[in-house]
Amino acid sequence: MKVLIVDDDAHIREVIAFTLEQAGLRVLEAADGRRALELFEREQPDLVVLDIVMPELDGTEVCRALRRRSSVPIVFLSSRDDELDRILGLELGGDDYVTKPFSPRELLARIRAVARRARADPAEDRPSERRVLRHGRLTLDLDQYKAFWGEHEVVLTVTELGVVRTLLEQPGKVFSRDELMDGAYPSSTVVADRTIDSHVRRVRAKFRAAGGDPVETVHGAGYKLGSC
Repeated sequence: MKVLIVDDDAHIREVIAFTLEQAGLRVLEAADGRRALELFEREQPDLVVLDIVMPELDGTEVCRALRRRSSVPIVFLSSRDDELDRILGLELGGDDYVTKPFSPRELLARIRAVARRARADPAEDRPSERRVLRHGRLTLDLDQYKAFWGEHEVVLTVTELGVVRTLLEQPGKVFSRDELMDGAYPSSTVVADRTIDSHVRRVRAKFRAAGGDPVETVHGAGYKLGSC
């Protein structure tokens, strides 16, 4: 797996790079947002570790630019341990958030968990079968990691796809936020209710832009698959 580390602190990049390389990952480094976008276009990394406060372009601007062209998994890295910052990062399309100071081993575990969500599926024991889930106009192609509303492709991040897949696997079931988090964040850390709400809002906005909305809010209970 190829990981792009974006941070203006050379020491932090060195620590992260050492940890990831020891784990067998290939590492690319960028000290600012503009360089990060240049490297991303040329190297097409599998995952991005992205600091928020940086010169040139900050992490939120880089995330916006990446999300216009890619659903690559993004793990935010920041010294600001504020819930609003976390929500902002996740609303922009981040898949996880690690606060400085951090343990390099914890960051590695988060990276691996996000990467597993991007490529793993409960149907892995049936590799000969094409993994496609359908309900009405909603289709998820889990082999190609694509979502569709009718004929329109809807580009989702790994976590957003996990949200939709969890709902689609049990149509009619009302999922509590905890249950939906378990589906979207398997083997990952516990996240706040507002975090899963942010992902759901992004999912609904993307599908509405394609002419539909696969998620229904059940007030006081959680979410379920809507009319498709």
